[in-house]
Amino acid sequence: MTTTNEIADKIAGEHSLTKAQGKAIVEAVIASITEAAVAGNETSLPGFGKFKVKATPEREARNPSTGATIKVAAAKKLAFTPAKALKDALNK
Repeated sequence: MTTTNEIADKIAGEHSLTKAQGKAIVEAVIASITEAAVAGNETSLPGFGKFKVKATPEREARNPSTGATIKVAAAKKLAFTPAKALKDALNK
């Protein structure tokens, strides 16, 4: 697993920045994607992929331990679709 600190350290090392500056950049990117998602907008990162908000409707589900039927509320989820370049890199 890669953490945000590891990504920040790599950015800092490759661009002659401090670790704090690298972390600020990573956090700014994540905050921008989050803001767009909250607003319902799609975020596209060419060569990497797209983040898109999808709505899931209300549905009925079953509690596996009791067998009781419960309602699951409608919700929004953030879906990621990888770009072709990323898919190709994964499947070399």
